[in-house]
Amino acid sequence: MTATAPRTLTLMLVDDSELVRRGITAVLAGETNPPMEIVAEAGTVADAVAECARTRPDVVLLDIRLPDGTGFDACRRILEEAPGTRVIMLTSYSNDNFVYEAVTAGAHGYLMKEINPSGLVRAIQDVAAGRSILDSEATGRVLRMLRGGGATESASDISILSHQERRVLALVAEGLTNKEVGDRLALAENTVKNYLVNVFEKLKVKRRAQAAAMWVQQSAPPPKP
Repeated sequence: MTATAPRTLTLMLVDDSELVRRGITAVLAGETNPPMEIVAEAGTVADAVAECARTRPDVVLLDIRLPDGTGFDACRRILEEAPGTRVIMLTSYSNDNFVYEAVTAGAHGYLMKEINPSGLVRAIQDVAAGRSILDSEATGRVLRMLRGGGATESASDISILSHQERRVLALVAEGLTNKEVGDRLALAENTVKNYLVNVFEKLKVKRRAQAAAMWVQQSAPPPKP
């Protein structure tokens, strides 16, 4: 009797770098046990949510830093739309707060981009099979954070902002109004307001003074244009 061929695992890649997406595609192209097929790619939160709803992949590889939000935002929205999908955060940031955010957003794995190709393949297979991927040291730290009621405050909070959000916040911290920030960055006033809404949500603050204070306290240098 002929053995039944393994079912193809379908994947979506979410990263704002096309080079990264091409590299991952090349790594997975030769897999046969099981075969892995990239059925969708995205470079923003909005496109990730839309493409996931359209293609319903088995596994999503998701970066944290995206132009219009974070991978945590995308993870929550993807799992709301497609709860059967498995999500792996694939990032350059090794940070307890980020791991905590990934776990609380519902991610099933957290991997560094430095992982070797065989490790990535094995992680995808494990997550697709229903297992979660976190190294034991990170798991212990995150569990302690969960028991303690949340992530700790640290300078990493600001680093989660996109480049443009940081430019906006830096000018707000200088005391500029939304209109003045818009004039400086060639943005509409409403666009600046929308950026600040995202900043407040990410930093878990409600007022611009709080966000500006966090910027100053963490001594973040103004980003280059």
